[in-house]
Amino acid sequence: MNYNLYLISDATGETLLSLGRAVASQYNGENKAVEHIYNMIREKEQINIILEKIKKNKGIVIYTMVNKDLSEYLEKQCEKIDVPCCAALNPLLNIFENYLNISPNRLVSAQHKLNENYFKRQEAINYSLLHDDGQLPHGLKEAEVILLGISRTSKTPTSLYLANRGIKTANIPIVLGVELPKTMFEAKNALIVGLIVDSSHLEAIRKNRHLGIDWIDEKYSNRSQINKELLYAKSIYKKYNIKIIDVTSKAVEEIAATILTMIEKGKYCED
Repeated sequence: MNYNLYLISDATGETLLSLGRAVASQYNGENKAVEHIYNMIREKEQINIILEKIKKNKGIVIYTMVNKDLSEYLEKQCEKIDVPCCAALNPLLNIFENYLNISPNRLVSAQHKLNENYFKRQEAINYSLLHDDGQLPHGLKEAEVILLGISRTSKTPTSLYLANRGIKTANIPIVLGVELPKTMFEAKNALIVGLIVDSSHLEAIRKNRHLGIDWIDEKYSNRSQINKELLYAKSIYKKYNIKIIDVTSKAVEEIAATILTMIEKGKYCED
C-alpha cells in the first residue's frame, strides 16, 4: 500500500529527508512512502497551503521548525483534520537540554553555519572532485583517504560521501596492466583502501551500464574479463598490503561507514 509522507522543514530539509527515509525504510515491502517535501517553510501562509494538500490526501506529517508558534500551529491544525504530526528533532533536543541544562538556540539551519567545519567540508569536496578517477596524481600526497578499485566499484560516490564529511578523498581506477601512480605512496598519512565486488554482481551492474551506449567495449561486461580485472586488483592489494572492503550489495553509506571506522581505529595501510 502507498501512503503519503509529508516532510516540512524551515531550512533545506536535508536532515528531515534523511530521517524520514530511514524510518520509512523499516516498513518497506508492501508499504511505499509517497514523499511530499516542503522546505524553507517560515510563514503561516505557507503552512496553510500545505495543509490544504494534506486534507485532500492524508498521511503522516514530520517536521523540523524552530519557531514555536509555527510548530504549535501546524500541530493544532493537523490534530483538527486527524492527521498524525511529529516534530522530528524534539526528542533529541529534550535529551540535550536536560543533560546540558540549557535551552537550545533555536536557530534555523544552525548546522549549516559558516564555521571552520563548513569550510573544511567544502575544501574536501573540491579536492575529491579534482582527484576523481585518477586525475591530478601529483596531488595525492594531500589525500586523507585513497580508494582503489576496478570500474564500477562505487569509488566516486564513496569519495564524495566521505568528502562531505570533511575528508579529502581521492580515487584511482585499477586497470589491467597499468601500474599505480608513484605519488600514491607519497601520501604517508592517507588510509589506502581497495574495493572489490562479486563478479556476478559487477557483471549485472556493467551490463546495465552498457545498455544503449555504443562506445563501451563488449569485454567491459564480460564475466571472464571482470574476473581478470578482479584478480589483478587483488594481486595489487596483496602486494602493497592494502586493506580491502567487499562492496557487493553495499550502499555507499555502508562503505563509507566502514572506512570511517578504519580511520577511527587508526588502521592505516603500510607501504
